[in-house]
This record gives sequence, C-alpha cells and structure tokens, in this order.
Amino acid sequence: MTDRQNTAALMRAPRARLTVERMPMPEPAADEVIVRVRAVAVNPVDWVIQGTGAVTYRWLPAPAVLGSDVAGEVIAVGSQVTRFHVGDRVVGLATGTDKGRDSRHEGAFQHYTALLERLTAPIPDAISDAQAAVLPLGVSTAACALFQPQHLGLAVHDPVEPRTARGVVVIWGGSTSVGMNAIQLARAAGYDVVGTASPRNADLVCSLGADVVADHGSSTAVDDLVAGIGGRPVLGAVAFGETSAAPCIEVLRRTGGSVLVMASTPVSLADLAGRRRLFPAMVPVFTRLGLRMVALMLRARRAGIRAGFVWGTSLRDDGLGDRVWGGLLPQWLADGTVRPSPEPLVTGHGLEAMQDALDRQRAGVSAQKVVVTL
Repeated sequence: MTDRQNTAALMRAPRARLTVERMPMPEPAADEVIVRVRAVAVNPVDWVIQGTGAVTYRWLPAPAVLGSDVAGEVIAVGSQVTRFHVGDRVVGLATGTDKGRDSRHEGAFQHYTALLERLTAPIPDAISDAQAAVLPLGVSTAACALFQPQHLGLAVHDPVEPRTARGVVVIWGGSTSVGMNAIQLARAAGYDVVGTASPRNADLVCSLGADVVADHGSSTAVDDLVAGIGGRPVLGAVAFGETSAAPCIEVLRRTGGSVLVMASTPVSLADLAGRRRLFPAMVPVFTRLGLRMVALMLRARRAGIRAGFVWGTSLRDDGLGDRVWGGLLPQWLADGTVRPSPEPLVTGHGLEAMQDALDRQRAGVSAQKVVVTL
C-alpha cells in the first residue's frame, strides 16, 4: 500500500467545517480490512457531532474523520481475517467516532479506511456501491433495537414456522432510515410489523413488510395502530423521531406491550447545531431535552413499560455484530429478503462534496439517505 495516498474530509477543530486534507494510509489490525471507499452515506449523528460535539461527543479528539457508512473495495486484510480477500466489494460500519476509537484510522469520510471484519459484509453484484452505503448504521441500529437482550431481545425464527403466533413489533417512524431497516429485519426474523409513515410514504413502508401503516400525523394514529394489531401479542415498540416516544407508550399501554426502544432524542438538535455559538443557546435546548426525557421515562414506568435508548454501534462489542454482519445480513441481501433502504440521494462526488452533504442532511430528507460517491 506504500504507493497509495490517502485523503480525508477532515474536521480540524471542534465545530469546524470539513476541509479536504492529506492523511496517512491506514494499516490493518489483525481483525480489520482496509477499504478503498467508493461511496459514503450521511447520518444525523454526523452533523450532530460537527455542530454540538463540544458537549455531546466530548471524548472525540480533533482533528477527526466523521462518518459511519462505507461501501468500497478491499485492498488489504489483517492476519486474522478469513471472510474477505483483496478485490472484494464490501459494505461496513465504521465506528471511529465512538469513545476509545480512532476516527482517523476508521472514519468513513476518507478515501481509505479500516473496517472491522465482524462489521463488514460482501456486496451482492446486483447492488451498487451507492445503494450499499445506505445500510451500515441503519441496519446496525435496527438490529440492536430488535435483537439485543436489553432491548426487544427477539429471536430469529425458521421461516417455515407459523408467523402469526410470534407476535407484533411496532415501528413508529417506518420511513426513516432505521425504521425501514427495522421493518425488514423484524419481518426477516419472523415477526409481524405495524408502523407509521406519512401518507406519501405509506406504500413504501408496506412494501418493506409492514401489514398496517398509520399516518403518524393523524390524531387517530394510535387508535389506528391498536385496531390494526387486532389483539395479536405485542412484543414491543421502536420509536424513531422526536415526537415518537409518547404515542408508542400509549400503543403499548393499550395492547399490553412492555418494552420501548427509543432511537431519537425528544428535542431536535438541528437548530442548535447550525448556530455559530453553542452558548448560551444550548442551555434551554438541553433543559427541554432533560425535562422531556424525565417525563417520558416516568410515563413509561407508570404504564409498566421498560424504556431505553439504543446505541447503534454497540453491536461491535457484544457478539451481535458478527451474527448480523457475518451471517444474517449477507444471506438476506443475497436472497433479496432485505433490500438496501432508503434509496440513496447522491448529492455529489468527491470529498469536496462532504460538507454540502452534511448540510443537506441536516436540512431534512424524506425516505432517502444522502450519499456521496468517491
């Protein structure tokens, strides 16, 4: 790899805009592959880190390379890697912005990056790099919510077993990136799904496997979901979107469900992230956030519901990552059980396009994921 040169879209200081700069070539650890990145996707966490990282990601040293979603080609493998070879097309989850990790070694927004073998899967020939790049954080967060014991703790069933006896999973926010993947993973694992979306995205959410889709903006959304569940056992709910937790608690209360997984804060950080100064604007924002969280947790407890937040990269360290990325996801992508979702919205090519892509994602997209090709 000595003849290759690496370049990254670098956040040189906390809250700084990305600049394209030369970076060292990563060398693979024993359990890593080095990937020539061909496409990356943008997640809300990327602009949250850039805009509020001085208080929300205080552990992340600058300069930093952001990004979690990587698709590309393997150019080197570590000594313990057995599933991949040089030249393989792969998609994987980069966890460089997590506490204790090295973002410059394993951040997504660069031409060459390191991926853990256990968080990497082959890309089927029929799937493009841009399509594959939408998967990593969405799939991983959905898998944590559904399968980790501290959350819903669902088992993966043999597809020949009767589905109707296994129960229902409620997905509030079915047209979000994580919601689309949660619907597909729950269905692939053998469960029925009911969910919400806007009317314009209802058919899309149904096509992913939800058998009931309520309008999340309707005053009757909770009633519609309860009616659609129709007495089937409810295994739990996963809430996506800042206003999603409270109605999920009500659905669970009325149907006997007892587990709520929250994947969004109840107060948006988008406006705060866009401000030139965090102080004093952050004080009322985080005060509202804290008060709403306390109120939601008390409401859940009074209803007998166990509620908690999901951290999408936590499957790296608990065995679920290898199970999902090393077995289930490759199988389900290859046979079409899971399709890359949401659709990629390619907003540019090259690392110079990364900052505009972050700004575009923060402005809001619906049933799409912002992607940059490299």
